[in-house]
Amino acid sequence: MDVLILAPQPFFIERGTPIAVRNLATALAKQGHHIDLLVFPGGKKLDINGVDVHRIPHLGFLSDIGPGFSIRKLIADIVMLPKAATLLRRGRHDLVIAVEESAYIALVLRHFFGVPYICDIDSSIPEQLDDKFNLPSWLVRLFERAEGRAARGAIGAITCCRALADITHAHAPDLPIQTLEDIPLTDDAPSLPVPEDCQFDVPVIMYVGNLEAYQGVDLLLDGFAAAVAKGAIAQLVIIGGAPAHVSALRERAQKLGITAQVSVLGPRPVAQIGRYLAQATIVASPRTKGRNTPMKVYSYLDSGRPLLATRLPTHTQVLDDDIAMLVDPDAASMARGITALIDDPSLRSRLANAAQIRVQSEFSRPAFERKLSRFMTEKIMPQIGMAQPNTRRNFEPRPATPDLHRDTWEKPSIENNK
Repeated sequence: MDVLILAPQPFFIERGTPIAVRNLATALAKQGHHIDLLVFPGGKKLDINGVDVHRIPHLGFLSDIGPGFSIRKLIADIVMLPKAATLLRRGRHDLVIAVEESAYIALVLRHFFGVPYICDIDSSIPEQLDDKFNLPSWLVRLFERAEGRAARGAIGAITCCRALADITHAHAPDLPIQTLEDIPLTDDAPSLPVPEDCQFDVPVIMYVGNLEAYQGVDLLLDGFAAAVAKGAIAQLVIIGGAPAHVSALRERAQKLGITAQVSVLGPRPVAQIGRYLAQATIVASPRTKGRNTPMKVYSYLDSGRPLLATRLPTHTQVLDDDIAMLVDPDAASMARGITALIDDPSLRSRLANAAQIRVQSEFSRPAFERKLSRFMTEKIMPQIGMAQPNTRRNFEPRPATPDLHRDTWEKPSIENNK
Protein backbone atom coordinates (compact mmCIF):
# COMPACT_ATOMS: atom_id res chain seq x y z
CA MET A 1 0.00 0.00 0.00
CA ASP A 2 1.23 3.51 -0.84
CA VAL A 3 0.69 5.92 2.04
CA LEU A 4 1.12 9.67 2.22
CA ILE A 5 1.80 10.95 5.74
CA LEU A 6 1.17 14.66 6.31
CA ALA A 7 3.20 15.78 9.33
CA PRO A 8 3.11 19.54 9.97
CA GLN A 9 6.38 19.72 11.92
CA PRO A 10 10.08 20.09 11.13
CA PHE A 11 11.58 16.64 10.62
CA PHE A 12 13.57 15.17 12.12
CA ILE A 13 14.00 16.83 15.50
CA GLU A 14 13.94 15.27 18.95
CA ARG A 15 10.50 16.49 19.97
CA GLY A 16 7.33 14.66 20.90
CA THR A 17 5.29 14.61 17.69
CA PRO A 18 8.22 14.27 15.22
CA ILE A 19 9.45 11.31 17.27
CA ALA A 20 5.98 9.75 17.09
CA VAL A 21 5.88 10.39 13.31
CA ARG A 22 9.25 8.69 12.89
CA ASN A 23 8.01 5.67 14.85
CA LEU A 24 4.82 5.49 12.76
CA ALA A 25 6.57 5.82 9.38
CA THR A 26 9.25 3.29 10.35
CA ALA A 27 6.70 0.73 11.55
CA LEU A 28 4.52 1.08 8.44
CA ALA A 29 7.51 0.72 6.12
CA LYS A 30 8.67 -2.34 8.06
CA GLN A 31 5.23 -3.88 7.48
CA GLY A 32 5.63 -3.57 3.72
CA HIS A 33 3.97 -0.24 2.92
CA HIS A 34 5.71 2.49 0.98
CA ILE A 35 5.61 5.90 2.61
CA ASP A 36 5.77 9.46 1.27
CA LEU A 37 6.29 11.74 4.26
CA LEU A 38 5.53 15.45 3.78
CA VAL A 39 6.93 17.72 6.50
CA PHE A 40 7.93 21.31 7.27
CA PRO A 41 11.43 22.65 6.60
CA GLY A 42 14.06 22.18 9.29
CA GLY A 43 15.44 19.31 11.28
CA LYS A 44 18.11 16.84 10.32
CA LYS A 45 18.07 14.45 7.40
CA LEU A 46 16.93 10.99 8.42
CA ASP A 47 17.10 7.95 6.15
CA ILE A 48 14.38 5.35 6.74
CA ASN A 49 14.15 2.36 4.43
CA GLY A 50 10.90 2.58 2.47
CA VAL A 51 10.22 6.22 3.37
CA ASP A 52 10.65 9.19 0.99
CA VAL A 53 10.77 12.51 2.83
CA HIS A 54 9.40 15.62 1.09
CA ARG A 55 9.45 19.16 2.47
CA ILE A 56 7.37 22.21 1.80
CA PRO A 57 9.31 25.16 0.28
CA HIS A 58 11.97 26.50 2.62
CA LEU A 59 10.82 30.09 3.00
CA GLY A 60 12.98 31.95 5.49
CA PHE A 61 10.22 32.88 7.91
CA LEU A 62 8.94 29.29 8.02
CA SER A 63 12.14 27.83 9.48
CA ASP A 64 12.46 26.59 13.07
CA ILE A 65 8.72 26.31 13.72
CA GLY A 66 8.08 25.26 17.32
CA PRO A 67 5.27 23.16 18.79
CA GLY A 68 1.81 24.57 19.41
CA PHE A 69 -0.23 27.14 17.55
CA SER A 70 1.46 30.11 15.89
CA ILE A 71 0.82 32.32 12.88
CA ARG A 72 3.93 30.92 11.19
CA LYS A 73 2.66 27.37 11.70
CA LEU A 74 -0.71 28.36 10.23
CA ILE A 75 1.02 29.81 7.15
CA ALA A 76 3.13 26.66 6.82
CA ASP A 77 -0.05 24.56 6.93
CA ILE A 78 -1.47 26.62 4.06
CA VAL A 79 1.76 26.13 2.08
CA MET A 80 1.57 22.38 2.77
CA LEU A 81 -1.81 22.03 1.03
CA PRO A 82 -0.67 22.55 -2.61
CA LYS A 83 2.44 20.44 -1.98
CA ALA A 84 0.24 17.61 -0.73
CA ALA A 85 -2.02 18.05 -3.75
CA THR A 86 1.01 17.73 -6.05
CA LEU A 87 1.94 14.41 -4.45
CA LEU A 88 -1.63 13.09 -4.62
CA ARG A 89 -2.02 14.17 -8.25
CA ARG A 90 0.30 11.33 -9.26
CA GLY A 91 -2.62 9.02 -8.48
CA ARG A 92 -0.72 6.24 -6.72
CA HIS A 93 -1.54 6.81 -3.05
CA ASP A 94 -4.06 4.49 -1.41
CA LEU A 95 -4.25 6.29 1.92
CA VAL A 96 -3.35 9.54 3.68
CA ILE A 97 -2.38 9.63 7.35
CA ALA A 98 -2.91 13.18 8.57
CA VAL A 99 -1.10 14.23 11.74
CA GLU A 100 -2.74 16.84 13.98
CA GLU A 101 -4.20 19.81 12.03
CA SER A 102 -3.24 18.35 8.64
CA ALA A 103 -6.51 16.39 8.94
CA TYR A 104 -8.20 19.51 7.55
CA ILE A 105 -5.85 19.38 4.55
CA ALA A 106 -6.67 15.70 4.02
CA LEU A 107 -10.39 16.45 4.31
CA VAL A 108 -10.19 19.11 1.58
CA LEU A 109 -8.03 17.01 -0.73
CA ARG A 110 -10.26 13.96 -0.38
CA HIS A 111 -12.98 15.88 -2.23
CA PHE A 112 -10.61 16.41 -5.19
CA PHE A 113 -8.63 13.15 -5.31
CA GLY A 114 -10.86 10.66 -3.50
CA VAL A 115 -8.01 9.36 -1.32
CA PRO A 116 -9.28 8.34 2.15
CA TYR A 117 -7.44 9.46 5.27
CA ILE A 118 -6.74 8.53 8.87
CA CYS A 119 -6.50 11.18 11.59
CA ASP A 120 -3.36 10.87 13.72
CA ILE A 121 -4.28 12.76 16.89
CA ASP A 122 -1.59 13.78 19.40
CA SER A 123 -3.67 16.51 21.08
CA SER A 124 -7.09 18.13 20.99
CA ILE A 125 -6.66 21.37 19.05
CA PRO A 126 -9.65 23.13 20.72
CA GLU A 127 -8.27 22.25 24.16
CA GLN A 128 -4.77 23.30 23.18
CA LEU A 129 -5.95 26.68 21.91
CA ASP A 130 -8.22 27.23 24.90
CA ASP A 131 -5.43 26.43 27.37
CA LYS A 132 -3.11 28.87 25.62
CA PHE A 133 -5.49 31.76 24.84
CA ASN A 134 -8.45 31.24 27.24
CA LEU A 135 -10.94 31.43 24.37
CA PRO A 136 -14.60 32.38 24.76
CA SER A 137 -16.88 29.35 24.96
CA TRP A 138 -18.55 30.02 21.59
CA LEU A 139 -15.17 29.93 19.85
CA VAL A 140 -14.20 26.71 21.62
CA ARG A 141 -17.45 25.14 20.39
CA LEU A 142 -16.67 26.31 16.85
CA PHE A 143 -13.26 24.65 16.95
CA GLU A 144 -14.81 21.51 18.43
CA ARG A 145 -17.27 21.31 15.52
CA ALA A 146 -14.39 21.66 13.07
CA GLU A 147 -12.49 18.92 14.92
CA GLY A 148 -15.56 16.70 14.74
CA ARG A 149 -15.98 17.34 11.01
CA ALA A 150 -12.41 16.23 10.35
CA ALA A 151 -12.94 13.06 12.40
CA ARG A 152 -16.19 12.16 10.65
CA GLY A 153 -14.55 12.57 7.24
CA ALA A 154 -11.85 10.00 8.10
CA ILE A 155 -11.98 6.22 7.81
CA GLY A 156 -10.04 5.72 11.05
CA ALA A 157 -8.08 7.46 13.77
CA ILE A 158 -4.87 6.89 15.69
CA THR A 159 -4.53 8.51 19.11
CA CYS A 160 -1.66 8.60 21.59
CA CYS A 161 -3.83 8.07 24.67
CA ARG A 162 -7.28 6.94 25.79
CA ALA A 163 -8.48 10.46 26.62
CA LEU A 164 -8.02 11.54 23.01
CA ALA A 165 -9.68 8.33 21.84
CA ASP A 166 -12.70 9.25 23.99
CA ILE A 167 -12.85 12.74 22.47
CA THR A 168 -12.63 11.31 18.96
CA HIS A 169 -15.28 8.68 19.71
CA ALA A 170 -17.63 11.43 20.91
CA HIS A 171 -17.18 13.19 17.56
CA ALA A 172 -17.50 10.04 15.45
CA PRO A 173 -19.01 7.07 17.36
CA ASP A 174 -18.62 4.58 14.50
CA LEU A 175 -15.03 5.51 13.59
CA PRO A 176 -12.39 2.76 14.08
CA ILE A 177 -9.89 4.12 16.62
CA GLN A 178 -6.54 2.70 17.68
CA THR A 179 -4.55 4.04 20.63
CA LEU A 180 -0.80 3.83 20.02
CA GLU A 181 1.09 4.89 23.12
CA ASP A 182 4.54 6.40 22.77
CA ILE A 183 7.70 4.29 22.90
CA PRO A 184 10.43 4.74 25.54
CA LEU A 185 13.43 6.82 24.43
CA THR A 186 15.91 5.07 26.70
CA ASP A 187 17.89 3.34 23.98
CA ASP A 188 21.41 4.40 24.99
CA ALA A 189 23.24 2.18 27.43
CA PRO A 190 23.32 3.27 31.08
CA SER A 191 26.85 1.79 31.19
CA LEU A 192 28.16 4.89 29.38
CA PRO A 193 30.18 7.34 31.52
CA VAL A 194 28.27 9.15 34.25
CA PRO A 195 27.53 12.77 33.20
CA GLU A 196 29.86 15.09 35.08
CA ASP A 197 27.01 17.42 35.99
CA CYS A 198 24.93 14.67 37.56
CA GLN A 199 27.12 13.02 40.20
CA PHE A 200 25.69 13.11 43.72
CA ASP A 201 26.16 11.10 46.92
CA VAL A 202 22.52 11.42 47.99
CA PRO A 203 19.26 10.12 46.45
CA VAL A 204 18.42 11.95 43.22
CA ILE A 205 14.90 12.96 42.23
CA MET A 206 14.92 13.73 38.50
CA TYR A 207 12.58 15.58 36.16
CA VAL A 208 13.21 15.60 32.38
CA GLY A 209 11.21 17.72 29.95
CA ASN A 210 10.16 21.26 29.16
CA LEU A 211 9.40 23.72 31.95
CA GLU A 212 6.07 25.06 30.76
CA ALA A 213 3.57 25.80 33.56
CA TYR A 214 1.35 22.79 32.75
CA GLN A 215 4.23 20.41 33.54
CA GLY A 216 3.90 21.25 37.23
CA VAL A 217 7.62 21.67 37.93
CA ASP A 218 6.81 24.47 40.40
CA LEU A 219 4.64 21.95 42.27
CA LEU A 220 7.54 19.47 42.31
CA LEU A 221 9.87 22.17 43.64
CA ASP A 222 7.44 23.17 46.39
CA GLY A 223 6.88 19.55 47.38
CA PHE A 224 10.61 18.89 47.43
CA ALA A 225 11.18 21.97 49.62
CA ALA A 226 8.54 20.69 52.05
CA ALA A 227 10.21 17.26 52.16
CA VAL A 228 13.63 18.83 52.82
CA ALA A 229 12.14 20.97 55.59
CA LYS A 230 10.99 17.74 57.28
CA GLY A 231 14.46 16.19 57.09
CA ALA A 232 14.62 14.49 53.67
CA ILE A 233 18.17 14.29 52.31
CA ALA A 234 18.15 14.31 48.51
CA GLN A 235 19.04 16.25 45.36
CA LEU A 236 16.46 17.47 42.87
CA VAL A 237 17.80 17.45 39.30
CA ILE A 238 15.78 19.23 36.61
CA ILE A 239 16.75 18.75 32.96
CA GLY A 240 15.33 20.76 30.06
CA GLY A 241 13.67 24.11 29.56
CA ALA A 242 14.22 27.36 27.70
CA PRO A 243 16.70 29.84 29.27
CA ALA A 244 13.93 32.04 30.71
CA HIS A 245 12.29 29.06 32.41
CA VAL A 246 15.61 27.79 33.75
CA SER A 247 16.37 31.20 35.24
CA ALA A 248 12.92 31.51 36.81
CA LEU A 249 13.17 28.06 38.37
CA ARG A 250 16.58 28.80 39.88
CA GLU A 251 15.16 32.00 41.40
CA ARG A 252 12.26 30.04 42.86
CA ALA A 253 14.65 27.52 44.42
CA GLN A 254 16.61 30.41 45.94
CA LYS A 255 13.47 31.93 47.47
CA LEU A 256 12.58 28.53 48.94
CA GLY A 257 16.06 28.29 50.49
CA ILE A 258 17.01 25.04 48.71
CA THR A 259 19.50 26.27 46.11
CA ALA A 260 22.15 23.78 47.23
CA GLN A 261 19.71 20.86 46.93
CA VAL A 262 18.42 21.78 43.44
CA SER A 263 20.34 21.42 40.17
CA VAL A 264 18.63 23.00 37.16
CA LEU A 265 20.79 21.76 34.31
CA GLY A 266 18.93 23.16 31.30
CA PRO A 267 18.54 21.17 28.06
CA ARG A 268 20.62 18.07 27.35
CA PRO A 269 20.76 15.89 24.20
CA VAL A 270 17.93 13.37 24.01
CA ALA A 271 20.47 10.76 22.94
CA GLN A 272 21.84 10.96 26.49
CA ILE A 273 18.52 10.57 28.28
CA GLY A 274 19.37 7.03 29.39
CA ARG A 275 22.67 8.19 30.91
CA TYR A 276 20.92 10.78 33.03
CA LEU A 277 18.00 8.59 34.07
CA ALA A 278 20.51 5.97 35.21
CA GLN A 279 21.71 8.45 37.85
CA ALA A 280 18.22 8.96 39.27
CA THR A 281 16.84 7.34 42.41
CA ILE A 282 13.32 8.56 41.66
CA VAL A 283 11.87 10.03 38.43
CA ALA A 284 9.03 12.53 38.51
CA SER A 285 6.16 13.69 36.31
CA PRO A 286 4.30 16.41 38.28
CA ARG A 287 2.07 17.54 35.40
CA THR A 288 -1.00 19.52 36.49
CA LYS A 289 -2.85 20.08 33.18
CA GLY A 290 -3.53 18.35 29.88
CA ARG A 291 -5.10 15.09 28.70
CA ASN A 292 -2.36 13.41 26.70
CA THR A 293 0.14 11.32 28.62
CA PRO A 294 3.64 12.91 28.57
CA MET A 295 6.05 11.05 26.31
CA LYS A 296 8.61 11.11 29.13
CA VAL A 297 6.41 8.77 31.20
CA TYR A 298 7.21 5.80 28.95
CA SER A 299 10.95 6.40 29.25
CA TYR A 300 10.54 6.79 33.00
CA LEU A 301 8.72 3.46 33.24
CA ASP A 302 11.49 1.76 31.26
CA SER A 303 14.30 3.37 33.28
CA GLY A 304 14.32 0.93 36.17
CA ARG A 305 13.56 3.80 38.55
CA PRO A 306 10.31 4.33 40.52
CA LEU A 307 8.01 7.01 39.13
CA LEU A 308 6.37 9.74 41.21
CA ALA A 309 3.41 11.31 39.37
CA THR A 310 0.28 13.32 40.03
CA ARG A 311 -2.97 11.39 40.29
CA LEU A 312 -4.64 13.06 37.31
CA PRO A 313 -6.15 11.63 34.08
CA THR A 314 -3.08 12.68 32.08
CA HIS A 315 -1.25 9.98 34.07
CA THR A 316 -3.90 7.54 35.33
CA GLN A 317 -4.95 6.51 31.82
CA VAL A 318 -1.54 4.75 31.72
CA LEU A 319 -0.35 4.58 35.34
CA ASP A 320 -1.80 2.90 38.41
CA ASP A 321 -0.66 2.26 41.98
CA ASP A 322 1.03 -0.99 40.94
CA ILE A 323 3.64 0.75 38.78
CA ALA A 324 3.91 4.30 40.17
CA MET A 325 3.66 6.41 43.29
CA LEU A 326 0.58 8.50 42.50
CA VAL A 327 -0.07 11.58 44.65
CA ASP A 328 -2.60 14.40 44.70
CA PRO A 329 -1.46 17.57 42.89
CA ASP A 330 -0.52 19.59 45.96
CA ALA A 331 2.80 20.28 47.68
CA ALA A 332 2.01 18.34 50.86
CA SER A 333 1.09 15.18 48.95
CA MET A 334 4.14 15.56 46.72
CA ALA A 335 6.35 15.83 49.81
CA ARG A 336 4.81 12.69 51.33
CA GLY A 337 5.40 10.77 48.09
CA ILE A 338 9.03 11.89 47.91
CA THR A 339 9.65 10.94 51.54
CA ALA A 340 7.96 7.55 51.20
CA LEU A 341 10.10 6.60 48.20
CA ILE A 342 13.35 7.84 49.72
CA ASP A 343 12.72 5.95 52.97
CA ASP A 344 11.62 2.62 51.46
CA PRO A 345 14.05 0.91 49.04
CA SER A 346 11.80 -2.14 48.76
CA LEU A 347 8.91 0.06 47.59
CA ARG A 348 11.17 1.68 45.01
CA SER A 349 12.28 -1.72 43.73
CA ARG A 350 8.73 -3.12 43.56
CA LEU A 351 7.36 -0.16 41.58
CA ALA A 352 10.33 -0.03 39.20
CA ASN A 353 10.25 -3.75 38.43
CA ALA A 354 6.49 -3.75 37.84
CA ALA A 355 6.82 -0.72 35.57
CA GLN A 356 9.42 -2.38 33.36
CA ILE A 357 7.26 -5.48 33.01
CA ARG A 358 4.29 -3.29 32.00
CA VAL A 359 6.40 -1.44 29.42
CA GLN A 360 7.55 -4.62 27.76
CA SER A 361 4.04 -6.01 27.49
CA GLU A 362 2.14 -2.85 26.49
CA PHE A 363 4.40 0.08 25.56
CA SER A 364 7.45 -1.42 23.84
CA ARG A 365 8.31 -1.07 20.17
CA PRO A 366 7.08 -4.61 19.38
CA ALA A 367 3.78 -3.80 21.13
CA PHE A 368 3.48 -0.58 19.11
CA GLU A 369 4.11 -2.43 15.84
CA ARG A 370 1.68 -5.21 16.75
CA LYS A 371 -1.15 -2.79 17.54
CA LEU A 372 -0.53 -0.78 14.37
CA SER A 373 -0.37 -3.85 12.13
CA ARG A 374 -3.60 -5.26 13.53
CA PHE A 375 -5.39 -1.92 13.11
CA MET A 376 -4.25 -1.49 9.51
CA THR A 377 -4.99 -5.05 8.38
CA GLU A 378 -8.29 -5.52 10.23
CA LYS A 379 -9.85 -2.04 10.26
CA ILE A 380 -8.35 0.12 7.53
CA MET A 381 -7.25 -1.97 4.56
CA PRO A 382 -10.60 -3.76 4.14
CA GLN A 383 -12.28 -0.35 3.82
CA ILE A 384 -10.14 0.54 0.81
CA GLY A 385 -10.10 -2.88 -0.79
CA MET A 386 -6.47 -3.69 0.00
CA ALA A 387 -5.02 -7.07 0.88
CA GLN A 388 -2.48 -7.57 3.65
CA PRO A 389 0.91 -6.21 2.55
CA ASN A 390 3.79 -8.47 1.70
CA THR A 391 6.23 -7.60 4.47
CA ARG A 392 9.63 -6.88 2.99
CA ARG A 393 12.69 -4.92 3.95
CA ASN A 394 14.03 -3.99 0.49
CA PHE A 395 12.04 -1.47 -1.50
CA GLU A 396 12.22 -0.78 -5.19
CA PRO A 397 13.35 2.78 -5.86
CA ARG A 398 10.63 5.10 -7.11
CA PRO A 399 10.90 8.49 -8.71
CA ALA A 400 10.85 11.11 -5.96
CA THR A 401 9.94 14.74 -6.03
CA PRO A 402 13.25 16.67 -6.08
CA ASP A 403 13.86 18.55 -2.86
CA LEU A 404 15.48 21.79 -3.93
CA HIS A 405 15.72 23.10 -0.40
CA ARG A 406 18.72 22.24 1.76
CA ASP A 407 18.01 20.70 5.13
CA THR A 408 18.67 22.83 8.18
CA TRP A 409 19.95 21.32 11.38
CA GLU A 410 18.63 21.84 14.88
CA LYS A 411 20.32 20.71 18.05
CA PRO A 412 18.13 18.01 19.60
CA SER A 413 17.58 18.53 23.30
CA ILE A 414 15.64 16.98 26.13
CA GLU A 415 13.68 20.21 26.64
CA ASN A 416 11.60 19.43 23.54
CA ASN A 417 9.98 16.29 24.96
CA LYS A 418 6.28 16.26 25.71
